[in-house]
Amino acid sequence: MTKIRIAIQKSGRLNQDSLELLKNCGISIENGKDQLKASARKFPLEAFFLRNGDIPQYLRDGVVDIAIIGENVLVEKGEDIAIAEKLGFSKCKVSLAVPKATEYNSVTFFEGKRIATSYPNTVKQYLKEKGVNADLHIINGSVEIAPNIGLADGICDIVSSGSTLFKNGLKEVEVMLKSEAVLAVSPKISEERKAILEKLVFRIQSVLKARQSKYILLNAPNDKLATITKLLPGMRSPTVLPLAEEGWSSVHTVIDKNKFWEVIDELKQAGAEGILVCPIEKMVL
Repeated sequence: MTKIRIAIQKSGRLNQDSLELLKNCGISIENGKDQLKASARKFPLEAFFLRNGDIPQYLRDGVVDIAIIGENVLVEKGEDIAIAEKLGFSKCKVSLAVPKATEYNSVTFFEGKRIATSYPNTVKQYLKEKGVNADLHIINGSVEIAPNIGLADGICDIVSSGSTLFKNGLKEVEVMLKSEAVLAVSPKISEERKAILEKLVFRIQSVLKARQSKYILLNAPNDKLATITKLLPGMRSPTVLPLAEEGWSSVHTVIDKNKFWEVIDELKQAGAEGILVCPIEKMVL
């Protein structure tokens, strides 16, 4: 039986979030400690647990068919690799930072300066677009210490909360790119495995759509139904059912979680009562 081969980061938060996403797609992977390869249950998939920085080359060589990887890694090491789906988690920025006391006005500050980074290709491309020339010091590991020991005038690194920069006396001055986890595809994937990928992407999209939505139920007087239903976008249109109490109806629909509170306020003003909000596990369109 043909299985699609997926690369997942060996450890860390991206590993956990990737496995959780697959689990929500009905794909359970039994991965024991230090196990580098494992098969899924109830889906033709085999997982390879690899170092994040090695994954682009495995995709390029066709050793794996797909991967859940940070978009920033593809920008640095795999711009030729296609993205099938953005996954919405493990969000971060790749930024330039300098010591807090440094007077900074624009990216031209880095002209002729030294930058410590683990992302040389990303920095080179960004500075080239800005017309700035700088001296890059490639460091694999904690680059935040470089300005403190006189190795560099600034750094380029991943920024999530910014707490690591703060603790090391640095400030973020330029956001070069914003990144999140993505589903990347090998250029050598076979047609047979593409068919499996389509099924996987369908499941992933159903899970991601559900995460962005809320299911709401409310009671409404019939004379205000027209006003209330206009406030509800729904998947096609709201579902309206009569209640046992004459003159009232129950309205069911789905709303974007990012617009949740403003919609609820409008519904209350329009006369809606007994509003219930429920999470959605899957959303098949």
